[in-house]
Amino acid sequence: MPELAEVEFYRQQWDPGLGRRVRSVLVHPRARVFRGCAVRALVDELAGATLRTSAAAAKQMLFRFSGGRWLGLHLGMSGELRMETADRAPQKHDHLVLVQRECRLVFSDPRMFGRVSFAVGSEPPGWWTRLAPPILSDAFSIEAVAAFLHRRARAPIKAVLLMQERFPGIGNWMADEILWRAAVHPARPSGSLKPGEVRAVWRNCRRVCRCALAAIAGRGGRVPPALNANIPDSWLFNHRWEDGGRCPRTGAPLARGVIGGRTTCWSPARQKL
Repeated sequence: MPELAEVEFYRQQWDPGLGRRVRSVLVHPRARVFRGCAVRALVDELAGATLRTSAAAAKQMLFRFSGGRWLGLHLGMSGELRMETADRAPQKHDHLVLVQRECRLVFSDPRMFGRVSFAVGSEPPGWWTRLAPPILSDAFSIEAVAAFLHRRARAPIKAVLLMQERFPGIGNWMADEILWRAAVHPARPSGSLKPGEVRAVWRNCRRVCRCALAAIAGRGGRVPPALNANIPDSWLFNHRWEDGGRCPRTGAPLARGVIGGRTTCWSPARQKL
């Protein structure tokens, strides 16, 4: 599933449409991505509107159009955004296409676990404003993280890092990266972490988010065939799925297993249980 940096990357793919008017909207109205969405209103309201701004938060995106129109997109497992030429015909999995004179803005999702939301109003809709504070914001404080871990004291720290109500945008690979850098075993109960370890988790949440945004979203262009094309070998990311992979810091073998219901990678030499 796309995580914070990948979501920001895909948000940028619609940048060519900023400041331009939508001439028409093409949809597959029965596609599962529109569950709970007023598709007819979306089509009618966005036709003629101008795309003003866009934003990414957690694993979601928000596009603001003229007239107080708000389009929300969640990529799910396989969704992506792209810009096509104005004469490009929609493909099988292109469930939402905004047709502009200069280009077409496409939301494609083969597996349809993503979601399209739409609202009209003077302020951003509740499904956007209720998102947890971004990890790179001042509201993501060490005190808030410590309190959250304390309330989930028995849960494995790996599972807790995937809870979007406190760690928005963190997914499987980012959680592994954070815990590896913090030298905390992913199976440790959250309540067992000492104050120094909580601080290390908090600090590396911010560091990994910042570095991932720079490495993945900050390069522009198309997503490479493998995301690790932009990520240094000093990261766990580039070694976590290698058979016989080794820890970039200790050189010792890596381990893999299921923790909190998710496939997890760690360095036993560095992350002691």
